[in-house]
Amino acid sequence: MKYLIVGLGNIGDKYANTRHNVGFGLLDYLAEQYNFTFTNERFGQYAVHRYRGRNLHFLKPDTYMNLSGNALRFWMQKLSLEQHQILIVTDDLNLPFGTLRMRTKGSDGGHNGLKSVQEALNGSKYPRLRVGIGAEFSTGQQIDYVLGEWTESEAAALPQLYAKMQKGIEEMVFRGIGMAMNLVNTKAS
Repeated sequence: MKYLIVGLGNIGDKYANTRHNVGFGLLDYLAEQYNFTFTNERFGQYAVHRYRGRNLHFLKPDTYMNLSGNALRFWMQKLSLEQHQILIVTDDLNLPFGTLRMRTKGSDGGHNGLKSVQEALNGSKYPRLRVGIGAEFSTGQQIDYVLGEWTESEAAALPQLYAKMQKGIEEMVFRGIGMAMNLVNTKAS
């Protein structure tokens, strides 16, 4: 069995440590944990890692957030994947920082990356893992907040969140997304 884990984000150093790039951050964390490296491929940075008999494919699209669906569509076709074999990892303003939500379907919630994914897939029935980044910003400051860097306390909490997401992904590929949702879907502590 094979799976494609797509971390959404924006390419470039100026976005590297921003809230909007939490999907890229998770994939970088997994590269360290599983000891694999990304290579520059068509539509993004790509890696494949065999883990306990499963082929895990990882993608950091280079299309920028708003066109992430283009990269997803290409790699799904290239790898001959169905929608239940993917997982989209993205930030979510509507969840408090530290809250994780894994779902098999849902709305885009106003997220441009998810809008692009839904257009590419012609629907909203695909697995996704939303990572709460909170909404600690003043009126009119949403873009600055989302594209802003993590606070010191947020950055310190990220490794624990990434470890929990890793466990959720492993649960998904071995026991199914239902079991993974039971593990991952918790409120911020």
